[in-house]
Amino acid sequence: MNWFVNIARCKDDTLYTGITTNLKRREREHNTNNKLGAKSLRNKRPVCIVYCEEYITQNSARIGEVEIKKLKRKYKLRIIGENTGSPGEFSSENYRAASSIGRASPS
Repeated sequence: MNWFVNIARCKDDTLYTGITTNLKRREREHNTNNKLGAKSLRNKRPVCIVYCEEYITQNSARIGEVEIKKLKRKYKLRIIGENTGSPGEFSSENYRAASSIGRASPS
């Protein structure tokens, strides 16, 4: 099972970074009234995943998540590719399967 580090854009234009094994499910959890979505996002709905990276293990995904969380907003926007697609629209351009150690190899 592969893991994904994702960046989600919230209604108030803030960015949220997290990990999951299922991007569609996680986006749904963040956007519905259940206990599985992050508490910090409950007042920021709707949330839309705009970027992800694929990793082989949960541990390597956590490391990737921490790396992204350390970045300033302007660098996160560069990662997302702020000028590609419309805001809040996830596309294959915003997906990256990195090839360094611990990350899934590109298919």
